[in-house]
Amino acid sequence: MEHEFTSQIQQVLAAAFGKAGEDIYEKSPLLQYLNIKTKSATRGAKARGSFANIYAVYVLVEDYIKNGFDQRNDYTDYAGARFTDLFQRQRELPFGSKLQNHALNSRLNEEFKKYFPQVEYIPILRDPQTNRYWINENLLKIKVEGKTYNIAQSIIKIINLYIEAKQSAFKKFVETCERLKSVAIASNTTVENFIMGLLAPNVDARVFEIVSYAILKFYYHDQTVYFGYSPESVQEESLKLYKTGRTNANDGGIDFVMRPLGRFFQVTETLDTRKYFLDIDKIERYPISFVIKSEEAIDELEQKLRAGAERQYSIKTIVEKYMNCIEEIINLVVLRQRFLEATAQGYLRDILDEIIHQSRVEFNYDGELE
Repeated sequence: MEHEFTSQIQQVLAAAFGKAGEDIYEKSPLLQYLNIKTKSATRGAKARGSFANIYAVYVLVEDYIKNGFDQRNDYTDYAGARFTDLFQRQRELPFGSKLQNHALNSRLNEEFKKYFPQVEYIPILRDPQTNRYWINENLLKIKVEGKTYNIAQSIIKIINLYIEAKQSAFKKFVETCERLKSVAIASNTTVENFIMGLLAPNVDARVFEIVSYAILKFYYHDQTVYFGYSPESVQEESLKLYKTGRTNANDGGIDFVMRPLGRFFQVTETLDTRKYFLDIDKIERYPISFVIKSEEAIDELEQKLRAGAERQYSIKTIVEKYMNCIEEIINLVVLRQRFLEATAQGYLRDILDEIIHQSRVEFNYDGELE
């Protein structure tokens, strides 16, 4: 598999190992795995970034180098890196502030095995009792024509290049938003086309959540309901949508909350029914609306969710309880319609302003990315 970032991986290996770099790549499943995971590097902010599993590799290899094991042969005697140190380091890295522990504990190994089922090694070795971690050194030492090469330093350089590329992409994204903000009113079509372009299956998960929020916030903005504790106290209130925190946060399946109705919204790009029902269970089976990054028709999405529920729960009453908790499904088609309706009401620039504001918060952008 080759993509635009592959050449940068090859350049790092050539600089470190000369002509042996090509053979090292061919014999290294870990380098090939990084090549797969970095395909979004040069595709701009629309392409989804991949940080969790890459950062799990990064922090373990960094620990390996920091302790000098790339220069010695006694890694087998190492007591292992502490989980708390690795986890903290992950979150210090760009785009890593909200990463969870899943990659370190299982997801990296599971995905690696999916791509390389014939490889006998897994990347992360872990002792659950001591909560200590190791990178599998067998994947760092590559033999080519009788000589062993250690690729630890090259892995760090490759991941750093990937980070730089993604930072640059998001910086350009925010700068584009800023430029559009200053465009004359006659160029509203340009702004519309730009935002429409962000409503696509390949858009980065965090960008999609930000754009979805901005659109729905102003779509509901002019809608009102009547609330009161008695007939005499009933008052007209506008619907207000609130974002509950940073994207990809471990917030129990609540991305947006609507006042005063108390509606919950969860943004997702998966059709894994276990995740949907886990989100529902987290909030005690309270009704929740799902904003799904999919072009599939809502009827088809409902059928797939029902089929998944029937596979997971064979009892009809249980299936119906979960399905009844899905208050609404909002797909890309519906989002586009709601965007056009909000635009027709005069909220195009407000939506753009909200996208800019939320992007600055999410990507720590203030003039330039840190």
